Amino acid sequence: MARKLFLGSLWLALTIYAIASSFTKTQQGDFELILKMSTGEFAEINPIIIAIFYIMGIFPVIYAAFILFDSNQKISPYPFSAVSFGLGAFALLPYLALRQTDITWNKSKNWLLKILDSRLTAIASSVALITLIIWGLTQGNWSDFLAQWQTSQFIHVMSIDFCFLSLLFPAVLGDDISRRGVKGWLKAIAFIPLFGALIYWCLRPQLP
Repeated sequence: MARKLFLGSLWLALTIYAIASSFTKTQQGDFELILKMSTGEFAEINPIIIAIFYIMGIFPVIYAAFILFDSNQKISPYPFSAVSFGLGAFALLPYLALRQTDITWNKSKNWLLKILDSRLTAIASSVALITLIIWGLTQGNWSDFLAQWQTSQFIHVMSIDFCFLSLLFPAVLGDDISRRGVKGWLKAIAFIPLFGALIYWCLRPQLP
């Protein structure tokens, strides 16, 4: 119950903050920025912003690789997972708060689950994410990013969403570790923020 209250409170706080920030941040130019990044028009856009934007498209894949293997829930994880590609933690937090502990696997994998359980998917997604992080950190303009973070509603909320999703992996890791019978060093490092979860995803045993 404490976990549910904590995650539910996080979602409520994030939602209220996002709404409140819309009164103090500008939305001018946000749609054009999203459109340019979506179509690969990166000229004059800070690499940090581009990196975060594309990482926010990888995060839902990673979370799907965990929550879609919940097989004994009263609510389906699929709608939350699908909407998370557009809303990030705003879509995932309600499911994480409502889900029950689920450490069993008694279903067969459909084509989507086979892809998500594949090491190739895990490694490719992890390499892409780490590459984007390194590129953003080394090529980005941090003073410009800070200035835009303070003024742009989209960049501000997207950045906070990024931080939430980077830190929320423990909410889904525990059940997956038990479900797959993982022990030893892989279990130990899985809870290292972000990178531990990526290593675990790449090396975890596949389900039948």
